[in-house]
Amino acid sequence: MKKTLTIILNKYLLTVVGLMVWLCFFDRNDVFTQMELRQQVNKLAAERDYYVEAITNNKNEIKELETDIKSLEKFAREKYLMKKDNEEVFVIVSK
Repeated sequence: MKKTLTIILNKYLLTVVGLMVWLCFFDRNDVFTQMELRQQVNKLAAERDYYVEAITNNKNEIKELETDIKSLEKFAREKYLMKKDNEEVFVIVSK
């Protein structure tokens, strides 16, 4: 019993335990803050991946529009409602 009490009251052990408690709960960079920052990093990485994929898709679409006249015509008809002189365009809006 006395040996156990001596180990528990050891000044070095108390210092290390106190330091660990301080670093885990009271420090500016505590465990909970680190978990929140890790979640934010993961969210931003997912957004970055989404935007990189969107940029790649847009570059491919631009390349296709520059090289293929039929895809350019289709794009102009769908996005800007353009038409030829002898055509009628009907826009159907679904609710």
